[in-house]
Amino acid sequence: MDGNRRWVDGKLLHPNRDPDRRQFVAEEQDPYGVILSCIDSRVPPELLFDTGLGDLFVMRTGGQVVGPVVTGSVEYGPMTSGTPLIVVLGHQRCGAIKAAYKALQDNKPLPGNLQAIAEALRPAYEETQKTKHADPVDAMIRIHIKQTSAGLRSNADLAPLVKKGDLAVVSAYYSLDTGRVEVLTGAPSA
Repeated sequence: MDGNRRWVDGKLLHPNRDPDRRQFVAEEQDPYGVILSCIDSRVPPELLFDTGLGDLFVMRTGGQVVGPVVTGSVEYGPMTSGTPLIVVLGHQRCGAIKAAYKALQDNKPLPGNLQAIAEALRPAYEETQKTKHADPVDAMIRIHIKQTSAGLRSNADLAPLVKKGDLAVVSAYYSLDTGRVEVLTGAPSA
C-alpha cells in the first residue's frame, strides 16, 4: 500500500527496475505478493503499487475471473515459496463486468469465448440483483472481487495457510479517477 500511496501522490521510486535487480532475480524469485487483476490496460499492478522486477506474481484475466488454470497460478506462490499475500484487484468502470452485466440482464450471449467470462460472473450478477444499487455495475464489480477472494480464502489448498496466518487473501478496488487502491476485505490485522 506504500507503493500505491506513491502512485497516487506521483512520488514514484520505481524500485527494483535496473540491471542489478535483473541479475539478482535471474536464478531465483521470491515475490512478496500475488495479484489477480483485470486485463484492463489502465490497471497494471506493477505500476499501481510502484513495484519492480521479481516483486509480484501477476495474473490478469477479463474481470479477474478464475478457473482451474488461473487458480493454480494464484496458488503457485503461496504453495511453493510461502508468498504471504494474495490480492484480488478489481477496478472502477470494468468493461468486462459491464459487458457481462448487460449480457446477463438482456439474456443475450456475448460473442465467442467472451460468454465464458459472463458465465463466470453470473454469481456476482445474481447477488447484485438482490438489492437496488445506484450503480449496479460498480456494485457487481465489488461483489465479484469479494466473492473471488472469499473463494480463494476457502480454497482447499489455500485455506490451511490462511487459517495458520501464513497467508492473507485481500479483496481490493482500484479507482481509475484517483489511482487509489481501497482494501475491501481480508486485510491482515498486523
